[in-house]
Amino acid sequence: MQLIKYLQAQGLGSRKTCQWLIDRGLVSINGQTAGHARAEIAPDSVHELRINGEAFTVVPRPYFYILLNKPAGYETSHKPRDYPSVFSLFPDHMRNIDMQAVGRLDADTTGVLLITNDGQFNHRLTSPKHKVAKRYRATLKHPADSSLCDTLCSGVLLHDDNETVAAAAAGLADEHTLILTITEGRYHQVKRMVAAAGNRVEQLHRLDFGGWQADHLPAGGWTFFTP
Repeated sequence: MQLIKYLQAQGLGSRKTCQWLIDRGLVSINGQTAGHARAEIAPDSVHELRINGEAFTVVPRPYFYILLNKPAGYETSHKPRDYPSVFSLFPDHMRNIDMQAVGRLDADTTGVLLITNDGQFNHRLTSPKHKVAKRYRATLKHPADSSLCDTLCSGVLLHDDNETVAAAAAGLADEHTLILTITEGRYHQVKRMVAAAGNRVEQLHRLDFGGWQADHLPAGGWTFFTP
């Protein structure tokens, strides 16, 4: 891959901007100044990228996969309306790269959020036919007992819907804490299911998505991973 194309793929600017950086000797790859825009480099061999001495996050190519511990108060959108975008949690240059969240979390919902530029990976995890499990911890407004779990696993009719939706698993950590697993991704599904069962979600945290967990990361923390 030519150096100039690699820099563009890293979100460092237009072809003209990247050419300018190279011509002035401002680009360093693995500790070596890069002097030729058309020099061939192997993207997998790049472990350090500096521009004018400043270290930049190296984004894996051609595909990357990000595990984010989403904090509350962020929208899963490139064009947020009421809160900052989750994409604002990444370095500036990464926000120039095409990336999409795998599904969405509400602004007030926290926990596992996957982000990628791999469309097939995204589709595989979000397509209903694949039934990828998502496990949540819901803080309930009213105390609950096992009857709530039985109802959720048997199936509930969501408001403004015409078919029942059932949880894959449900259990109580305590009378105000529900652990719920679903294999679909409907709009506000967990909150709507709990409401249909006669309770209310006060706080929602996604513990697990398809086997990936993010509680080892601080809120707002993220890391690349290999699926």
